[in-house]
Amino acid sequence: MTAANPVSMNQEVAGKELARRVLLIGKYPELGKALEQGLESRNCKFQYAAGSADTLRQLRRTAYDVVITDPSNSVDEDLALLSEIRAIRPGVRVILLTHHSTPEEIIAALKARVFLVKSAPFDPEEIAEFASQAGTAADSPLGIEVISAHRDWVSLRVNCQMLTAERLVEFLTELQSGLEEGPRDQLMMAFREILMNAIEHGAEFKPGKVIDVSAVHTERAIVFYVRDPGAGFQLDEIPHAAVSNPPDAPTAHIELREAKGMRPGGFGILATKGIVDELIYSEKGNEVLLIKHTT
Repeated sequence: MTAANPVSMNQEVAGKELARRVLLIGKYPELGKALEQGLESRNCKFQYAAGSADTLRQLRRTAYDVVITDPSNSVDEDLALLSEIRAIRPGVRVILLTHHSTPEEIIAALKARVFLVKSAPFDPEEIAEFASQAGTAADSPLGIEVISAHRDWVSLRVNCQMLTAERLVEFLTELQSGLEEGPRDQLMMAFREILMNAIEHGAEFKPGKVIDVSAVHTERAIVFYVRDPGAGFQLDEIPHAAVSNPPDAPTAHIELREAKGMRPGGFGILATKGIVDELIYSEKGNEVLLIKHTT
């Protein structure tokens, strides 16, 4: 008899321990089998619920980690169902799918600590990945705290976890639904770069630290404000970033990053400056404004 491979056995046990239970409300005709395949490939066990009543019945019977809502329902309907879900399973994560959302609805979802909101068109692989991540997220508060919020000014405090950052980008993307898809994606890419810099350099990837974020709409601009807990920096003191490269050495930072054992990158600030109209740092360097003119 051949001895079992201990590495394979450990992987198998780990896989069983990490299996997530996902409850899907409705039939998801737009996502078809792709969502099921995405969940299965990420070790997520899933079941379907026929509607709200069946959802509550199944939750009483089984401890699901994640619930994905029926995209044919309105956001208000899903938020009403969420309060009933939490009465049964307080710790369950809810991914809310919708065909359309308003800024007020996104704010309501943030206040209700919805794990994620996604509007159509849907990407089944992306939804499956977020469901998998939601199923293993820490049981501490879900990472995004609403300080104050209305349609034109949202202020949040977020912990310094990569998953929280990705969720925040998704929520703020939904808030920019009035922009055309191309400009919106570019703007959110710029915001994401600055947010990731704050997490990596300002907070040093320490989950216990927090970052303050505000998103403001004026009549002529969209403004993002990010404040990290770090000591700050000066642009001329970061030779590992592309923004500091001299004109005759556009890749000098790459060699420096390799020499210091840093991950590939360093293009964030430079890329952001090419997308937004104004990028303004505070004197200390741990606060930044991104301003994109809309008119």
